[in-house]
Amino acid sequence: MRDYPAADATAPTLVLAHGAGAGEDHPWMTRVATGLAARGIHVVTFNFPYKEAGRSLPDPGPVLEAAFANVWKDSRAVFAGGKSMGGRIASQAAAKQLFSPAPAGLVYFGYPLHPPGKPAQRRDAHLPSLTQPMLFLHGTRDPFGSPDEMTALASGLGAAATLHLIDGGDHSLVRPKRQDPDGGSVDAAMDIAARWMAGLI
Repeated sequence: MRDYPAADATAPTLVLAHGAGAGEDHPWMTRVATGLAARGIHVVTFNFPYKEAGRSLPDPGPVLEAAFANVWKDSRAVFAGGKSMGGRIASQAAAKQLFSPAPAGLVYFGYPLHPPGKPAQRRDAHLPSLTQPMLFLHGTRDPFGSPDEMTALASGLGAAATLHLIDGGDHSLVRPKRQDPDGGSVDAAMDIAARWMAGLI
């Protein structure tokens, strides 16, 4: 586990899980954790067991969910979420009521609705069972879910879901370098996430 404390010691904590291909040391993870801390959200990151062991293939779902729940138990967190797979595992653990106490909200940076090019293999069957507020931050160029698919998903989840589409963003919410040389799209996503979490407490 790694802490990214906010200046205010009473700031709410987000447990932020990494995606399938990279661990908590990945530059995207450290950038977002540091950026959210600067915006008043205490962030905790961790490695799932397979990354901690130096493996590339993710553990089975129940192992990932249990690992997230163990970190949650030790972190006194208020919010759970993650990048891609990390956000999906947060949602699955919440749906199975593995978090105690339950999160006040769930934050998804690039929710992997389905594998690229396989829209029939959806990963959302559990989402309607969640009662917590959910924030979806999703790039319009993300192959894991089109804008239309994500809009329909959020609409179907009703008041629990808030969707922000990042124009031109990919699965990491990054716009093409020529359009956004300073990475402002990721900063915009962090601004939205921090405001949304602050608004729930």
